[in-house]
Amino acid sequence: MTRIGLVGCGFYAQNHLNAWSDLKGMGAELVAVCDMDSEKAEAAGKKFGVPYYTDVDQMLDAGGIELLDIVTRMDSHRFLSAKAAERKIATILQKPLAPSIDEAIAIVENAERQGVWLAVHENFRFGTGMRRIKAVIESDAIGEPNWARISFRTGYDVYRGQPYLAQVDRLAILDSGIHVLDLARFFLGEVERISCETQRRNPSVKAEDTATMTLRHVSGAVSVVEATYESRRMPDPFPETLVEIEASRGAVVLAHGQTMTVTSDGKAQSEYVGSPLLPWTSDPWHVSQEAVLHTNAHMLEAFRSGSEAATSGADNLKTFALVEAAYLAARTHRSVRPER
Repeated sequence: MTRIGLVGCGFYAQNHLNAWSDLKGMGAELVAVCDMDSEKAEAAGKKFGVPYYTDVDQMLDAGGIELLDIVTRMDSHRFLSAKAAERKIATILQKPLAPSIDEAIAIVENAERQGVWLAVHENFRFGTGMRRIKAVIESDAIGEPNWARISFRTGYDVYRGQPYLAQVDRLAILDSGIHVLDLARFFLGEVERISCETQRRNPSVKAEDTATMTLRHVSGAVSVVEATYESRRMPDPFPETLVEIEASRGAVVLAHGQTMTVTSDGKAQSEYVGSPLLPWTSDPWHVSQEAVLHTNAHMLEAFRSGSEAATSGADNLKTFALVEAAYLAARTHRSVRPER
């Protein structure tokens, strides 16, 4: 069994906790939880039957943790990951990896110096629909991808559950755009240059709440990547990401409702690619919740086999470089080459 500790017992962390519980058959053993809020720590500890702490040093010094899942806000990641690294504890960090590329690089480099396994919980690429799209591409059923639109557009009130988002300096690109930028890399490969236009459509929000990005991939493919919290379309697809990929011999489209249509050599076939509700998931959140389960399963398997996760710290820096390039492109009104 792999002994797992978790830091951060807030709203979204409940998905991580339930996922680790479901993965017991794969060798996951949740052994401790920690949160600065004593009520949250106690509630999680009692629900999952493990010791709970409000001090991360006490939890880590108690010993026995092999893999630490940090599900806290990004401004705490450098501090917490350093504590794990100095104790040689493998670590998973919730996305975004850090508030800035410099801090993200420092986190990854510190783990490398300490010889510690590090991964980023970038879960969009592990959703059922996204994995099915990837499988279609890899099967060569549609040929070589050459154009895509990847959209996360919603009017869901994210500020109700996470009010701090209304006051952050960087919002749409760093919070949800980072997910869809990672999907662009996942489907079409690395990026040569990126252009970006941002908008602040909600006057009550400090930063950009909408980003429209155009990517030129090394392969020659072009993708349009979109992220907004100010869509007013109905039905609202939240929390789904909608994908269209055109290729040399066909296309694959993931539409609202998790219906995927594959066109191959002039013939089209559609199927539902969602997943049933689990005892701890709820509609429509299950689209995101099952992605957490799949991400944790991948992390566990990679760690236990001694291999890098697909979203290792080093890999995630490439996605983070796209985030920084998008912000620079928006400020300068020109296309920008990512620096990694």
